[in-house]
Amino acid sequence: MSTAQGPVLSARALNRALIHRQLLAQRSTLSPAQAITHLVGLQAQAPNPPYIGLWTRLADFAVEDLAALVRERKVVRIALMRSTIHLVTDDDCLALRPLLAEMLARTVKGQFGRQVAGLDTDEIAKLGTELAEARTLTFAELGALMAERWAGYDANALAQTVRNLVPLVQVPPRGLWGHSGQAAHTTAERWLGRGLDTNASIDTYVRRYLAAFGPASVKDMQKWSGLTRLREAFTRLGPALRTYRDETGTVLYDLDGTRLPDPAEELPARYLPEFDNILLSHADRERIMAPEYRPRVFTSNGIIRATFLIDGFVRGLWRIDRVKEAATLVVQPFAPLARRDVAELTEEGERLLSFAASEAGRRDIRFEPVG
Repeated sequence: MSTAQGPVLSARALNRALIHRQLLAQRSTLSPAQAITHLVGLQAQAPNPPYIGLWTRLADFAVEDLAALVRERKVVRIALMRSTIHLVTDDDCLALRPLLAEMLARTVKGQFGRQVAGLDTDEIAKLGTELAEARTLTFAELGALMAERWAGYDANALAQTVRNLVPLVQVPPRGLWGHSGQAAHTTAERWLGRGLDTNASIDTYVRRYLAAFGPASVKDMQKWSGLTRLREAFTRLGPALRTYRDETGTVLYDLDGTRLPDPAEELPARYLPEFDNILLSHADRERIMAPEYRPRVFTSNGIIRATFLIDGFVRGLWRIDRVKEAATLVVQPFAPLARRDVAELTEEGERLLSFAASEAGRRDIRFEPVG
């Protein structure tokens, strides 16, 4: 594998590859579980976005298709990549958590280390595990119980330390469409009835990351995962990878033998949910979003707003406003849209409303400038 040479890929070529691998060029016939596996999970700070994320990617997707997987413990919600909540399959939960353990421990130390300074983190993890396996607990409940042992220490800091040191999954009804309220937790081992996969290999996830997000650089995968020092794994894969360069000269890797789509291909309009991983999984995001749009999408309080794609690129925001029995899809372009784009967004928006606001007695679509 040579990293010195390789064809140059334009931002548009990288965009087409990403859109296809993210199942957005045309709706896929994969099952929800297969799609979640292919995508290596869906970011899931809030319960509803993963449902929208699958709806926009899959043919004939229904809310119950994912809700059933959550209830049957075939997919779980757990802190993984970048120390954020992801919805992943049971197998990926048990394999990824050990691979990300060092990063998760480092992250919580940076955020809450001062509040728990002087305490033995192994003891924190041990007690947290015992408590979460005895019964499901909210973080408020877990923190209060931990503070009984370590009086005078911040209860939330204790609970968040457990969150990153112990594989805690959020149990239903958290993760079900339309359900709110505080998340309750237990350990992944207790919930799934199996132990962590300590034999999992980062090489496997390099290949899977590239299958879902490539071609990509080492820094891109590090941005997606939160891990560092991944170059060794890319080098180790050797002949299994081929190399490209982007227009700045950065070396990109891909699975050898994977064909790239035609950069000239036209792509359909798509609505993406809040926190969609397609916007969060590369160090250089120009393959999906112009830099000047980032401040409008990434808010100061950590929200990644719902966006829409025109011809594969982020071109604006959307939300659904609800008043009594009415639901209005508000579409906010960043710049004027062609008439054809408005028509396509309207047609796709009607499908979105039928899915996300099926109970509404009246459904409307309104285009307005970004506020």
